[in-house]
Amino acid sequence: MTNDDLAVVLARAQRGDEEGFREVYRTVHPGLLRYLRALVGDEAEDVASEAWLQIARDLATFSGTADGFRGWCATIARNRAMDLVRRKKARPVAADEPVEILEQMSSPDDTADAAIALVDGDAALALIATLPPDQAEAVMLRVIVGLDAEAAAEVLGKKSGAVRTAAHRGLKNLAKRLTKPESDPDGVTSAQPSALKDM
Repeated sequence: MTNDDLAVVLARAQRGDEEGFREVYRTVHPGLLRYLRALVGDEAEDVASEAWLQIARDLATFSGTADGFRGWCATIARNRAMDLVRRKKARPVAADEPVEILEQMSSPDDTADAAIALVDGDAALALIATLPPDQAEAVMLRVIVGLDAEAAAEVLGKKSGAVRTAAHRGLKNLAKRLTKPESDPDGVTSAQPSALKDM
């Protein structure tokens, strides 16, 4: 759906048109869900549901362009995801739990890697997850969610130049990885998946 089409159905949805809201949801949700999977893994569906509840509740108050709407939705979803991450960090591990439970707990260093690794069959997301976190999130917002640099910067609370730089560096790193063959543990050389060549 083009931005012009999204703007039309968004206006209908804001007036209470259910079919308009369904179209908005079908257009925005897939990218938003992939972004959330990179942030919170298996809990992306739950976080997305919370985000859509808030989006539906506050939809009438939104004013702006279609790109602005995508950014607004991404901001709401990211805030819900960060709330979840903070709750998990604050929750103490019960003393009677086995020590192996610590292996399953996320950490700031590997959350995105672990979450994206769970996305079956999506080599592009798995490859993005290998980037440094700032680059991965910038690429996810720019390429997967489809935000421009200004909207992505607003979601991340950064300047648009910093987001452009992080996304550029991330895409450059991905391009290098796609053209560089890798060896597996058995010494067999294989090329990286070509899922991101068109980015």
